[in-house]
Amino acid sequence: MSARQDILGRIREAHDLAPPEAPAYADIDRSYRERPNRSMDDEVELLVDRLIDYKALVRRCSAAELSRTVAAAIAERGLRRLVVPPGLPPEWIDDLEVELLRDQPDAPLSVPDLDSVDGVITGCAVAAAETGTLVLDASPDQGRRAITLVPDYHLCVVALGAIVPDVPEMIARMTPTRPLTMISGPSATSDIELNRVEGVHGPRTLEVILVG
Repeated sequence: MSARQDILGRIREAHDLAPPEAPAYADIDRSYRERPNRSMDDEVELLVDRLIDYKALVRRCSAAELSRTVAAAIAERGLRRLVVPPGLPPEWIDDLEVELLRDQPDAPLSVPDLDSVDGVITGCAVAAAETGTLVLDASPDQGRRAITLVPDYHLCVVALGAIVPDVPEMIARMTPTRPLTMISGPSATSDIELNRVEGVHGPRTLEVILVG
């Protein structure tokens, strides 16, 4: 018997076997849900490392320094027009001296309006340190998905309390009925020759402020 015949024969035999009985849902092993043995400081450092690896910009500050940090980030890029979600805390932007366009549920900004601004500022629902993933869920401080996909720059404020170790804990915090956007670094894609192009499917620049 040739090797080819031997391989095909094994495939036929495998197809003839009855599939193994699936375990009961309650019996499925979920040991992967165990929390990693890392301190909160380690979680934050891991998240920062992942974000930087994704070419995101990262700043850290206390709650009292947040408005000044936001203003510094915007000023350093020379931005003049920003969109903000309807429920963004006003104390986050107290020190901004730019034009703000507030997206409202009863008066949403059009795509041309969003395309004309320099960037967007939002909060964050949850962040997974293991993967460097930020999740937006359309809460009032995050707004609808369009305002974070059209502008070229996204400044995302992440409270330390929103940081979890890994994806299972991230998913456990998410509400599946809400419109969820998961962000792992700035938008980027590559063609068949591996030429990287940024800003195709979302912001070209992602900047994260960790607060706490």
